[in-house]
Amino acid sequence: MNPSSNWLLAAAGLIGVCAAIVFCTHLQESAIDAPVRTTTADEAAPVFLLQRVDSRELPNALRINSKVISGGQPVGDQAFQELQLLGVKTMISVDGASPDVALAEKYGLRYVHLPHGYDGISKEQQAALAKAVRDLPGPIYVHCHHGKHRSPAAAATACRGLGWLTAAQAMSVLKEAGTSPSYRGLFHTVEDAEPFDEEFLNGLSFEFQSAAEIPPMAKTMVAMEHTMDHLKLLGQNGWQDLETHPDLVAAHEALMLREHFAELLRTGVVASEDGAFVRLMRESEADSLQLERLLRDSTLPSEDRSASADELVAGIGDKCVRCHSQFRDVPLNEKSRQPY
Repeated sequence: MNPSSNWLLAAAGLIGVCAAIVFCTHLQESAIDAPVRTTTADEAAPVFLLQRVDSRELPNALRINSKVISGGQPVGDQAFQELQLLGVKTMISVDGASPDVALAEKYGLRYVHLPHGYDGISKEQQAALAKAVRDLPGPIYVHCHHGKHRSPAAAATACRGLGWLTAAQAMSVLKEAGTSPSYRGLFHTVEDAEPFDEEFLNGLSFEFQSAAEIPPMAKTMVAMEHTMDHLKLLGQNGWQDLETHPDLVAAHEALMLREHFAELLRTGVVASEDGAFVRLMRESEADSLQLERLLRDSTLPSEDRSASADELVAGIGDKCVRCHSQFRDVPLNEKSRQPY
């Protein structure tokens, strides 16, 4: 696997922990055994489109039908202006990061926060997504951080749950979005999704919140993902300062990454674990410290320093991929225990 591929999986792996701890459902427990919905011929479902949205501000934007667009996190006024121009009325974030509710309100958009992880989407979460997509004003923009994995899975599952997509169409959403096959839980969720009974959805009582409560550990994982993104940008620029991001300093970002690992290792949940998971965390902390020292060493030739920094970052990425594969990518229905 090349370093760029490792980066993509590494960034995803850092936040995958949110799957089990960030979503507090208010749905009835009967969602797990919800009856299958029977559709009628006169029901008007949105036409399946599966078209790329030509966008500079919305990463990996993909229109599924006239009501649902999947994509990456919008950042800044220009991104929200573009959503407004697309006619979007509601935004559903399935990411662990807290949504920018104030900026959304500035442009007349409603935010709903329904985060889930990379290991799949529970039946309760599927029902919540389906009800939100059905009942809230559209068009609806469903997003995660990068827009390639969780958001297309969530959007496809919601539309499938409403009977708007066939099973084959739902799976084609993941293919078009470029969802990594490594996230078996997401594929299993979409593959196994079935339409909900309409009366069942009508009977659900759910308060759609603009920002779900995120536990401290999940917040740290979100911050770590953003730090990894910053390091990626700096590495692509030869570890020199960026004109587009003058606030980013390579050594400081390495320091922040090390602190993130140290903070996680101090938590009771992580500290109580032993074995491969904690070893990978400690090795990544040590690599982050080495990266920080390397980037602060002005005596090294710039080419040597850049090459060594790239190697260290790739190593951290590899560890994240291994950790994600062993502890986070396991589909929900295959898990026997959670390491954290």
